[in-house]
Amino acid sequence: MKARPSVSSRVISRGRIAAALATGLVAAALASPAATAAPAPTAERATPATARALEADLGATQTGGAYQNDSGRMVVTVTDRADAAKVRATGAVAKVVEHSKADLAKAAKAVEHDADIKGTAWSVDPVSNQLSVKADSTVDAREMAKLRRVADRFDGAVSIERTRGEFSKLVRGGDAIYAPSWRCSAGFNARIGSTYYVITAGHCTDGYPYWSGVGPTAASSFPGNDYGVIRNDSGSHPGVVNLYNGSTRDITGVGNAYVGQSVLRSGSTTGLHGGSVTGLNATVNYGGGDVVYGMIQTNVCAEPGDSGGALFSGNTALGLTSGGSGNCTYGGTTFFQPVTEVTNRYGLVVY
Repeated sequence: MKARPSVSSRVISRGRIAAALATGLVAAALASPAATAAPAPTAERATPATARALEADLGATQTGGAYQNDSGRMVVTVTDRADAAKVRATGAVAKVVEHSKADLAKAAKAVEHDADIKGTAWSVDPVSNQLSVKADSTVDAREMAKLRRVADRFDGAVSIERTRGEFSKLVRGGDAIYAPSWRCSAGFNARIGSTYYVITAGHCTDGYPYWSGVGPTAASSFPGNDYGVIRNDSGSHPGVVNLYNGSTRDITGVGNAYVGQSVLRSGSTTGLHGGSVTGLNATVNYGGGDVVYGMIQTNVCAEPGDSGGALFSGNTALGLTSGGSGNCTYGGTTFFQPVTEVTNRYGLVVY
């Protein structure tokens, strides 16, 4: 990790630098009791934060993860039926599964170290209770056979599927925010005290370039992570993301993504696109030693030049565009660096 940057600066408008910046109590539905029966108790629906806390409390050997189902309920998977009542008591839906997060982590380690194939990415899918491995178009038949041999060792815990296109870091020369030889998209404006910054992807800031009209790179982490911090000397710093329809979205803070969450992505090549979170803690092997960990996996499309752009839900910043496969014509898979990692590392405040 880089040391916390020390800086003095001004900041740039998201719309200008990248065109990219883009309970109350809910009663459980119960059948009507007999007229003489006492009213049945109701349970508050679990929030994503409640589900995450319950996952942590259960531990990696007792749960396969959590997700939001199609009806908007948080589902927490358990490997022991005895834990189901504990889940339901929080207002979440309990689902008994075969594979724990610890089991799936062992499978992920084997895919990384025993297969080690460029053009692959994997994450735990709590919905299917499997490690979901995606192989892009560069993975040949011999490599696919190698992947399947590794998967077969884990008794149905690993699924493998092809994805269209090639996993790549989404950088290219053009407009938006410029380094000397490439362009990316700005993610979120942030500050430390009275000093302002732009947060973007680390493969964009690798080598610490100066950004035309913005300022110098103050911090960068890639590979492993994929985030960068640019000191912004432009003097404008609204806390909004460009929606590419003549309007913007106010961003008021940061948060952690969860599987099933509806999200939007803003980028300087393709504008605004939406989708959902399909996996967490994803690993992506871009090749050449460029492996990133802990990514948010989504079914949102992206294209070259969208790197570093904002992933958000409502008014909450979630991630920075890292890379993926496919395009915005036929779709694809895109991965995002969680924004909380960089804000926590440097004490940055996204507003």
